[in-house]
Parts: sequence; structure tokens; C-alpha cells
Amino acid sequence: MKKTVKNVLEVKNLNFRYKRELILKNICFSVSPGEFVSIIGPNGCGKTTLIKSILRSVVPETGTIHIQGRDVKTLSNKALARHLAAVMQTIDPAAMTVRDYVQLGRLPFFEKYQFFETQKDVAIAQKYMELTGVADLADAKVNEISGGERQLAAIARALTQEPALLVLDEPTAHLDITHQVRVLNLVNTLKKQLSLTILMVLHDLNLAAEYSDRLVLLDKKNGQIFKAGTPEAVLTEASIQKVYQTRVAVRPNPISNKPWVFLVNPHAKNPNEDKAF
Repeated sequence: MKKTVKNVLEVKNLNFRYKRELILKNICFSVSPGEFVSIIGPNGCGKTTLIKSILRSVVPETGTIHIQGRDVKTLSNKALARHLAAVMQTIDPAAMTVRDYVQLGRLPFFEKYQFFETQKDVAIAQKYMELTGVADLADAKVNEISGGERQLAAIARALTQEPALLVLDEPTAHLDITHQVRVLNLVNTLKKQLSLTILMVLHDLNLAAEYSDRLVLLDKKNGQIFKAGTPEAVLTEASIQKVYQTRVAVRPNPISNKPWVFLVNPHAKNPNEDKAF
């Protein structure tokens, strides 16, 4: 009887130390099939280190990471690339066409002594270029397109790996609001159309709240998870003030009803106060 794997990603008791400093402490969380989970927290709290641990770019001190029930330590690089694909914050502006760049996502599926893409590989790459809206840029050089277009091409390349888990590290960093919304709308569409599982690091709390099913909030003070759950459960005024050391107001977004975080200027006067009666 075939074993059913409940979680696409499962992280247990993960600890990461840089030199003598413990950056991540006892990190435990999981991501279910088809779920969109975002990791949030202040600068230096270990968000990218956690992603790099999952990708095996860095080696944690202790703990386990399982992808679709398999310990990542036991997987070859090619096997790992068939389970998960990553889009990092900085995209290499390669001097190759977008088509060639996207087709690199098929490398984990090459057979021994295979040097060129098959018709199937080309068709898969074309499919995801169209889905991400970069098909018209197929003959353009990656280093000659805009940052937002480059990010979409990177997502197309990751999808060409046809992974169970798509990992994105700050995909909207350095993008204007138009491209931020375009990238996150695309990711949300991919989740629904492809039943794709998403793990994302996001700096912007409002974007995280608007698009994510669940949030994992890291605390820089102790390297632990401060709180995990729905955006409504995690993004409270008390939690944000405790972790970010910043006073905020949290109100429902009038359109989506998701929590929306407002910065509070300590010198600003509240027009509702000191009213004469």
C-alpha cells in the first residue's frame, strides 16, 4: 500500500549557528499540499538562512528537513531539484535569451549523455513562458529586460522543473508596486491552477497578509518562531510591536478584510483625540 505524505515540507527542530551565534533555534513548521506560506520577520532574523537550509545551500547544526516525506540529506542534487525549485532575491542577469534561460529548468531531467533539450522539454518551457507572460520575450537577452520581467522569467524557469514546492526569497524586492502585484498575482494564480505549494520570504507585511494562507513570524531576539498561523492570528498589534519593536495599528483591509498594518508616527496627532464637546 502506497504511503500518503501529508506535508510537502516538514521542518523539525532546526538549529543554525553562524560562528558562535545561534541564528535559528528549534524551528518547527510544515507546509501542506497547495498551501501558500510566507516567512516574515525583521531584518537579520534568519529568514533567508532558513530558506538556504531548505535548499541545502547552508548546513544546519541540527534538525531535519523533509520534502514529500524524504529527508533532503538523502537526495542527490538532481533528485532535490525534481522536488523543489527556487527563485532567489537576486537573479543573475545572464547574457542568454529568455528561452535558453527558462529551458535550464529542464536540466534535472536530462538523461546520462543528454546534451540538448527534447521536444518535451521545449514544450514544457514554452508552456510556462506563456503562463508567466514572458513568451513574447523569448528571444530577448535576460540582461536586457527589466527587473520585473527578469523575475517572471526566473519563475518560469523554476516552474519548468515542475516542482512540488516552489520557494521564493523576497521575489518583490526592488520592484515597483505594479510589478510587485503582478508577481504575487501570478504566484497566487499558479497556486490555484497548478495546485502548487508555495513557500515565500516576504519583507512587506501587507503583501504577506494579502496573499498568504499562513504566516511564520521569526523573532530576531531568540531565533525562534514567535507565532505561526493565519494572517489574522499572526499580524496583531501586540505581536508586531513585540517582534519589530515598532508601534503600529492593524485594521481590516476594506476590500479583502485581511489585516492591514499601518505605521504610527509618534509625532502625528490623532484627529479623533482632543475633540471639544
